[in-house]
Amino acid sequence: MRLILTTAIMGMAATTLSASAETWTYADCVNYAREHNISLRKSKIQEQTAGYDLEESEAQWQPSLDFATSHSYVNAPWGNGTRNAYNSSYGFDAGWTVWNGGIRENTIKRNRLQTEIANLNTGDILRGLETDILQVYLNILYAREAIGICSEAEKVSQAQAERGKQLMEAGRMSRVDYARLQSQYEQDHYSLVNAQATYDSRRMELKQLLELGIDADITLADVEWSDAQVLAALPPIEESYVLARSTDLRIRGLEIEKSASEIDVDIARAGRAPKITLNAGVGTGYYAPGGNFGTGLKQALNEQIGISLSIPILDNKKTKTAVARARAQQLDAQLDIDQRETELAQTVENWYIDTTSAQARYRTAQSSLESARLSDELTNEQFSLGYVNTVELMTAHNALIEARYSLLQAKYLAVLGQKMIAFYRTAEVDINS
Repeated sequence: MRLILTTAIMGMAATTLSASAETWTYADCVNYAREHNISLRKSKIQEQTAGYDLEESEAQWQPSLDFATSHSYVNAPWGNGTRNAYNSSYGFDAGWTVWNGGIRENTIKRNRLQTEIANLNTGDILRGLETDILQVYLNILYAREAIGICSEAEKVSQAQAERGKQLMEAGRMSRVDYARLQSQYEQDHYSLVNAQATYDSRRMELKQLLELGIDADITLADVEWSDAQVLAALPPIEESYVLARSTDLRIRGLEIEKSASEIDVDIARAGRAPKITLNAGVGTGYYAPGGNFGTGLKQALNEQIGISLSIPILDNKKTKTAVARARAQQLDAQLDIDQRETELAQTVENWYIDTTSAQARYRTAQSSLESARLSDELTNEQFSLGYVNTVELMTAHNALIEARYSLLQAKYLAVLGQKMIAFYRTAEVDINS
């Protein structure tokens, strides 16, 4: 998501803010989002789930223990002797896997890596949230600065229209010229109304990121940047890419995923390994009619221990297919890493191109604004003396507004680019520097 600064919305401006509205800094917004953003909270739940999977896999080293009991009643209406009998059994069965081809150990390793991946995913979502908030935050600041331009333009055009009305009534201006001045005022007023609506829309975007209610009011703290900060030299692009590569959580997660896919190959190969299981149990039972219940349980008491060996011979290619699938996932993980590195390099380069261009436009806009201001002042003086017509007056007025917008747009594009480049280098955002 890039900073939305197009000529169609250059009239963005701040509405009148409630005196009771809370002032939010960029850090306040990020800290609030850490606790309330739904995507981030869901990712933290996935972290917990990965932890539960790891806990379950580690518990596979423990033996299993079951208690079982059964009860039956037999009726033999045409039998000889006792025709009714009651049977019951009670027993504890324990089992422990001695060896299963390393599946148990490798599963634990795999789940440990999955917990790391889940943690990195949460961190990556938080970083994405920080940059999203940064861009929306700057959009709102841009809108709030633009309000001054819109308001001043409206006030100037309104004063000119009122002055034109007086001149028309005095017979010193035609109705056509007055209509032009009135039209300019209405156009500037419309730009202000449109700017206020756009500002509200930008604030809604921020409230959505922060999961604030629709009725919540939010006011952003002012941030000022000097010309030296806006035009600060950028660090070497090659160095920035190296740093971005080393701090990127998504690449780190993909590298761990590749390691996990290597473990998946070992787990799949274990399908060919023999499996050894140790079993033990103790049980008893009772048969009635058969005497005293306690005596029957004592006489039926039995203990057993055993070991079982399972050697796979033919498994319908299940193991071979599982190994091939795991190797394919391993190759896919490497391709994901390569793709992310390419995307990261393109993103860093694009930010350098956009920022350098914005800084060049900012330098040009500074000169253009000074020229437009002098031209507007001279034109207004000449109009008062009757040396220029309304068309020239409106042309100078619009040129000054456009120059102000161009400077403001270039400033915020340059600032955004600098902050994003710094973020890719350090994984942190300092909006005031």
